[in-house]
Amino acid sequence: MKKLCTLFLTFLKIGAFTFGGGYAMVALLENEFIAKKKWIDKKEFLNMIAIAESTPGPIAINSATYIGYHIAGVPGAATATLGVCIPSFVIIYLISLFFDQFLSLKFVSCAFRGIQVCVVYLIFSAGVRMLKSLEKTAFNTVLVTGVAVCMIAFSVFAVSFSSIYFILLSGVVGLAAYFIQRLRGKGGDVK
Repeated sequence: MKKLCTLFLTFLKIGAFTFGGGYAMVALLENEFIAKKKWIDKKEFLNMIAIAESTPGPIAINSATYIGYHIAGVPGAATATLGVCIPSFVIIYLISLFFDQFLSLKFVSCAFRGIQVCVVYLIFSAGVRMLKSLEKTAFNTVLVTGVAVCMIAFSVFAVSFSSIYFILLSGVVGLAAYFIQRLRGKGGDVK
């Protein structure tokens, strides 16, 4: 029962204090799960982010379900997921009651602009931290460089290409490298 209460309160806090969606949440998730609670290590955190990002649904809910299940099984998954969803639900419900009046307030507009800047920083810092903790192998270096070059080129030339495709293509490349290694008889570690 104590584990479930801790999961609920942790994810309630994460849900209440994370603005900007999934990527902005990654830095807070990393701090809570690795540094404070020590529920998972850095490698498992990267795996969790990869799973949460590649499965349908928001990264916050997928991460909550993953960690909740990891800590306390199915009841933990349900408790953590509920905890992370409640703040957003309550805030959106309250905003919807007074939506027009809410948007017309000058300080709300200014606050949103400030939050946007913070979200960009949170996403960037989370990406840098994840990049630093990524295992330094030739495969990972080539894949990260390739994706970065493609993303920059597509942005410069205004080519519309969803980030979902980058995730799917990277997964396919990872599977292909795994199967090639298996065929060569070198186990399954892609280096």
